[in-house]
Amino acid sequence: MNRPSSPSSAEVAAVVRHCLQHGGQVEIDGLGLFRPSARGRFEFVSEACPRVFIAYVQEDAAAAARLYADLLSHGYAPWMDRKKLLPGQNWPRAIDEAIDVSDFFVACFSRRAVGKRGWFQSELRYALDCARRLPPEEIFLIPVRLEECRVPARISREVQFVDLFPAWEQGFRRILAAMRRSRKRPSPAGTSGA
Repeated sequence: MNRPSSPSSAEVAAVVRHCLQHGGQVEIDGLGLFRPSARGRFEFVSEACPRVFIAYVQEDAAAAARLYADLLSHGYAPWMDRKKLLPGQNWPRAIDEAIDVSDFFVACFSRRAVGKRGWFQSELRYALDCARRLPPEEIFLIPVRLEECRVPARISREVQFVDLFPAWEQGFRRILAAMRRSRKRPSPAGTSGA
């Protein structure tokens, strides 16, 4: 049986360059992200930038995708199932691993998320378990309200939430400020102040 040969490094470089020249980004898991930058050049954003897990229910996927894009554009490494899971991948294990290695866990609350049973609730419980292993002054869980809704009492008693409504940009700046304040890692290069 003949197996196809692996692409050469020159072939991989050509595909990466083609993607970048056409405005795309190329992510190499565990390494970082190549993306277009100013004046037709390219830049590499190391995976050393803070990793942010985004938890949401499927009905809020558009808002989660916007949050993903905003975080990515500010030099963070967001993780969202629709963007990161590969076909055939064991997704429950991949999600647990992504939460384990994340520097921040952003929980997107809405009326749909609060009232729905399923993986969002499971991810939230797992994140609360992970947060227990951290020093109390470290910021890990960042509850975000996408609309007027209640935040579970277990969380709202101990953790301040932020609203992304009615002014998304104002709420997003508060998320960035919380992440910069954390002592886990230095802020990514190029992040502007809130």
